[in-house]
Amino acid sequence: MAQLDRVGDTDAIMSARQPTTNIMWFRRDLRLADLPALHAAAADGARVVPLFVIDPTFARSGAPRRAFLADALRALDDSMDGALVIRHGDPAVVVPALAVEVGADGVYVSRDYAPYGRRRDAAVAVTLDSRGARLHGVGSPYAVAPGTVNKGDATPYAVFTPFSKAWRAIGWDAPLDVPEVKWRGAPTVSSERVDTSKRRAHGNAQTWGVEASEVGALEQWRQFLPLVHDYREVRNLPAIEGTSRLSAALRWGLMHPRQLLADLEPSAGADTFASELAWREFYADVLFRRPDTARHNLNQKMIAMVTDTDTAAEERFARWAAGQTGFPIIDAGMRQLLASGWMHNRVRMLVASFLVKDLHLPWQWGARHFMRHLIDGDLASNSHGWQWTAGTGTDASPYFRIFNPTTQGLRFDPDGDYIRQWVPELAEVGGWQVHELGLLRPAGYPPAMVDHAVERDEALHRYRQVTAGSR
Repeated sequence: MAQLDRVGDTDAIMSARQPTTNIMWFRRDLRLADLPALHAAAADGARVVPLFVIDPTFARSGAPRRAFLADALRALDDSMDGALVIRHGDPAVVVPALAVEVGADGVYVSRDYAPYGRRRDAAVAVTLDSRGARLHGVGSPYAVAPGTVNKGDATPYAVFTPFSKAWRAIGWDAPLDVPEVKWRGAPTVSSERVDTSKRRAHGNAQTWGVEASEVGALEQWRQFLPLVHDYREVRNLPAIEGTSRLSAALRWGLMHPRQLLADLEPSAGADTFASELAWREFYADVLFRRPDTARHNLNQKMIAMVTDTDTAAEERFARWAAGQTGFPIIDAGMRQLLASGWMHNRVRMLVASFLVKDLHLPWQWGARHFMRHLIDGDLASNSHGWQWTAGTGTDASPYFRIFNPTTQGLRFDPDGDYIRQWVPELAEVGGWQVHELGLLRPAGYPPAMVDHAVERDEALHRYRQVTAGSR
């Protein structure tokens, strides 16, 4: 009888205990589906406090990116019936303080592989540990986590093609459904507000071409998926909707790349689309292994490359940034960026080539401008995309790829529809002639600011100086 009494007492004590509380700290994973960290946080019936921290470092992000984030956070909050907890401040202070406030045993995150994110998470983990809680990294924003794809000798790949083959061979898990979650968030847990006062001035779903929500991203993918088989043929044509426009959704984690890869059926177009996802993961891998390449040349010998940085160079940069170069395809791309927070990928390569090889300016200037204006601005993809074009990064043949903006425009926008959409001064110039204006150049449109043939020779001369000096 005494034994039964003791069992009864134990049961009473157990039933009186509060269930485990965990924090799900959202960062670049603003969704509920296919989120391994959320599954782990909610395991065994734990209550989950959903948290997003407005880090002071966000102030350095471009206004379009902050506007897109504000919309994405609002959509995430709606998906959990208003439970999202917003706090402002240094995560190393805010996250441990909330853990103490709600009595959380663990804080769950998707692992961050970017330079700042790794430093931030290390600081948060130390403080949490001192207060009796733990930071748990589960999953990542990538199909294959950075640092995973290696050669047989355990060294990283320096070139994309062999990386992509190994990446595919490793493979990825199937997407996860939305878990059952017992939210313990706002208004029970106090929450602050996201500043949306300037959001309208910096775009919305109409100007961005994508809705900043998990539901919107999945719907956009469903609409694009039947067209993916033509992707290889049309992805380089900026005048048509030949791409998925999901780069911002992937950057903010409104969806996971696994969800896209799982839906692809074998075809040339699907294979090319998967390769574009692999490029994203290749650049993340390079940055993870070489954090310094966010700002500095991957190829160290290219430090000797001469670039222009004087007052005249700054004036040339200002014309490029405003879309006033006098080269229609370049100006169309730069104006699309300013107006919409996005630019077609083929045109990104053209405007980047023009900056570094026609104007001879540092690639870092262009990379910073892109990060200020792109809603999909991603440090790894942006920095290494620019380095690929500049010949300072992972490109195996960097020196001789100097895009002619006129011939590229004729090839990829043959009827000039893309140019006329974004350069209204040229709206009355018909067909292919919009690329070779000659005497048709309208009075309100600037003359070409450089002679491409001359600047191409100058760029090759500068590259040869570097390669000759490295022998």
